[in-house]
Amino acid sequence: MNLVINTLDELLAHAHELEREAVERYEDLAGQMEVHNQPELAELFHKMAAIEQQHVVKVESLAGSQPRPLAPWDYQWQTPESPESVPVGQGHYRMNPHQALTLVLACEERAEAFFAELAESTSDPAVREMAVQFAAEEKQHAELLKEWLARYPEPKADWWQDLDDPIAQE
Repeated sequence: MNLVINTLDELLAHAHELEREAVERYEDLAGQMEVHNQPELAELFHKMAAIEQQHVVKVESLAGSQPRPLAPWDYQWQTPESPESVPVGQGHYRMNPHQALTLVLACEERAEAFFAELAESTSDPAVREMAVQFAAEEKQHAELLKEWLARYPEPKADWWQDLDDPIAQE
């Protein structure tokens, strides 16, 4: 990926959208887990959404207001979703805490890599400094998630099998 962000306004717009999308996706996943009677995972995803919402507020504080959003094609990530958002289709109604935390950890690691690469590619020292700070925060989050992940065993190979798969109600 060849990132080119050389203004604080553009960096803050990216950071805001990255965090905003994460909040939205975690709330979606929390809702799905509630529907499928997975209260522990619903709570985890609500907690992650609340943490990411704090980041949204921080970015808005740094910007002095909500940053001006960019056109979707102007964001510098190479996937339809921002780096910190759980990709659509990655959640599963039968996942367990280990799998949920693995998904969340991957998001934090992608966000860290995004900001670290941005810090290396920018020509603006202020953008570099803030991108380094954002990358360090994402790294701290990833380390915390690794600690949480260690509390849960990996699932069995057939974890996804359901002898009574859900069906749509008419």
